[in-house]
Amino acid sequence: MLNYVAFLLTSMAIYGLMGLGLNLQWGFTGLINFGIAGFVAVGAYVTVILSLTKVPIVLAMLGGGFVAALFGLLMGFSTLRLREDYLAIVTIGSSELVRLVFNNEELYDNRPGSMGINGFPLPLESFRPNTFTRVGMVAIVTVIFGLALWKLWQWASRRLKSAAQRQKVGITAVAVLAGLLGLRAYVVTAISLSNFKANQAGNGLLFVALIVTAIAFWVVERLIRSPWGRVLKSIREDEEIAKALGKNVFAYKLQSLMIGGFLTGVGGALYAWQQSNVYPDNFRSDLTFNVWILMVLGGAGTNPGVLLGAVIFWVYTALTRDLNQILPFPTVQIDAFRMVFIGLLLIGLMVWRPQGILGNRDELTLGK
Repeated sequence: MLNYVAFLLTSMAIYGLMGLGLNLQWGFTGLINFGIAGFVAVGAYVTVILSLTKVPIVLAMLGGGFVAALFGLLMGFSTLRLREDYLAIVTIGSSELVRLVFNNEELYDNRPGSMGINGFPLPLESFRPNTFTRVGMVAIVTVIFGLALWKLWQWASRRLKSAAQRQKVGITAVAVLAGLLGLRAYVVTAISLSNFKANQAGNGLLFVALIVTAIAFWVVERLIRSPWGRVLKSIREDEEIAKALGKNVFAYKLQSLMIGGFLTGVGGALYAWQQSNVYPDNFRSDLTFNVWILMVLGGAGTNPGVLLGAVIFWVYTALTRDLNQILPFPTVQIDAFRMVFIGLLLIGLMVWRPQGILGNRDELTLGK
C-alpha cells in the first residue's frame, strides 16, 4: 500500500510538472497547445537514448528538456501566426506525427521503434543512502511540503478576507482538505525515504520528481511575477495592446512555447523513468487531455491550481480504479463510466466555476 501511495505522489508530481508547462503556454499566454503528448515523447526518448549512451542521468534529463524546447521552437515558427482553432489542430497533428515517427524508426540498437526501449538506467536505483543521507533527504522534502502548506495558508487567508460569507465555507473546506492531503503526502514521503531500500527505484524517483517539480514551480512563479510574465498576460488578454506598446508578440509567444516545452520534456523524462520503458503508444492523445483536465480543474492561470488539479486527478483515479469490484459491469464499461463522470464534473465546473478551483475570474478574462 505504501508503495502504491508513493507511486501516486510521483504521478502527481510528474503530471503537475507537465501542467506547469501547459499553464505557461495556455493559462498565461493563451496558446492552445493540444500537442502535449508530443513534447512528452520527445523529452522521454531523448533522455532514455542519451542515458543509454552513458550520458549522466541529470544531463540526459536536461537534454530531453532542451530538445523538447527546440521542438517547441520548430512548432512555433510554423504555427504561431495561425488562428487559435487552427493552432489547436496543428498541434494535435504535430503530436501524432512525433508518435508515428517513433513508431516507425529504428531509434536505438537497430531495434524497431514499435518494440519500444527498456532496460535503461533509472535515477537513484543503485543509490544506497546511509542514515545521515536519509535524514537529509527527509529534511529536503520537509522544506518542500512546509513551503507548500505555507503557500496554501497564505492563499486561504487572502481569499477569506475578500470573500462573501457564503464563499467562506467553500474556501475553508478546500483549504482544510488540501492541507490534510498535503500532510498525508508528507508522511508517506518521509516514511518512503526513511525505508529507502524497500523500493529503491520508486522512492528514488519520488524524491527526484518532488525536487524537480518544486524547482520548476519556483522558477515559473518568479517568471510570471516578472515584467516578462506581465507581457505574457497582456498578450493573453489582448495581443493588439501588447503590439501597440512595442512588444514583439511573436517572440514572446515563441519563448513561452519553448519554456513550456522544456518543462514538459523534463516531465517526459520522469514519465519514462516511472514507466521503466518507452513505447509509442504511451504517448497517445489521452496523455494530452489528461494534462488539460488537471489544469482546467485546478484553474488555468494559477500555478498552485495546476498542482492541486494534479492531486485531484490522481486521487480520483485511485478512488475509482476498483469500481469493477463494486458495480456489476465489465471493466471496459467501468472505464467508460470513469471518463463520463469526470467529463460531467468538467461540464459542471465550466458552468458554475469556469476559472477552476483556484482560478481568479477577475484576472482571467479568456473567452470573454
